[in-house]
Amino acid sequence: MKTQRIAERFVDFARKECEGSSDLYKQLSLQIAEDAYVLQLCMKSGEGQPVPNLLFASVHDLLLRGADHELASFYQSVTDKLDTERNPFPFFKSFCMEQEEAIVQRLKTKRVQTNEVRRCAYLYPVFCSIHKQTEKPLSLIEIGTSAGLQLLWDQYSYSYGDDQFYGNPNAYVHLKSKVRKGSPPLHVLERTPSVGKRVGIDLHVSDLTQEEDVHWLKALIWPEHDERRENFEAAVQQVRTTPPTLVEGDGVAMLPEVADEMPEDSTLCIFHTHVANQMPESVKEELFDKVSHIGQKRDVFHIYNNMNDRMLHVDASVTGRFMAKTIGETDGHGRWFDFEW
Repeated sequence: MKTQRIAERFVDFARKECEGSSDLYKQLSLQIAEDAYVLQLCMKSGEGQPVPNLLFASVHDLLLRGADHELASFYQSVTDKLDTERNPFPFFKSFCMEQEEAIVQRLKTKRVQTNEVRRCAYLYPVFCSIHKQTEKPLSLIEIGTSAGLQLLWDQYSYSYGDDQFYGNPNAYVHLKSKVRKGSPPLHVLERTPSVGKRVGIDLHVSDLTQEEDVHWLKALIWPEHDERRENFEAAVQQVRTTPPTLVEGDGVAMLPEVADEMPEDSTLCIFHTHVANQMPESVKEELFDKVSHIGQKRDVFHIYNNMNDRMLHVDASVTGRFMAKTIGETDGHGRWFDFEW
């Protein structure tokens, strides 16, 4: 990948991801896009990885581990005396030069597996609506599951801008989100769907019983996002209490085999969030083809975003009829979403 393409990615990241969410990463991204040294450093990133997320997590990881550098003064996750006056980029570049070997090691070996648990806030009304429609227990297959946090969406509780709580009243995790446009059917949310079987597939499963994996997933959370850290730490407790079945492998290749193992008297739901942007076009086509083939044998719902656009989609094959819904746009970290069913 040429440095010009990487520079464009950082500009897009600043404008589409960081705006209104992380002033630090926005400032850094726009200046990285014009810096030859940092762009060249990013050339060491693993193939197919979202480069800005990977670089920022690599630096964040080292700072969280106690790396002694003035850059730490710009990270809300590291210091109580935040520097909001100076330009952080000179310190960021200095840190990268000082820690180049450690950063390159992470760029080559680590993966962006954010698995943002608050995305369950928009998945929950989708699964409730599917359950209402089919009146059957749900069977879940998640592609790109990372640590399986989103597989446990029925174990969490939710609120959507008011005092009403939905989901599990005894949950470790309570997720708050806002509906920007449209409205989920609130009466449907009052009945949490039953889940018969759930399986998550990932090329590299994150094991939350291992502190190293927990630490890396924390590093992927942006420095200003205190609520995301709190949600993640609570979700770790939930995963350790009720661990889902996680399988290491190619989720698209394994999909037919795993689908065949799901109970026939359940509604099969195949879902993935923010992982398709790492798939080549040929793999996306293969995934659609395999879901379609499964739909010829049984009812299936395919819930996804970041496949060809930023919208949340639900494709379904029910009693041999194909249906497609565009639910709406979603915030990457689940802070808000649109909902039209």
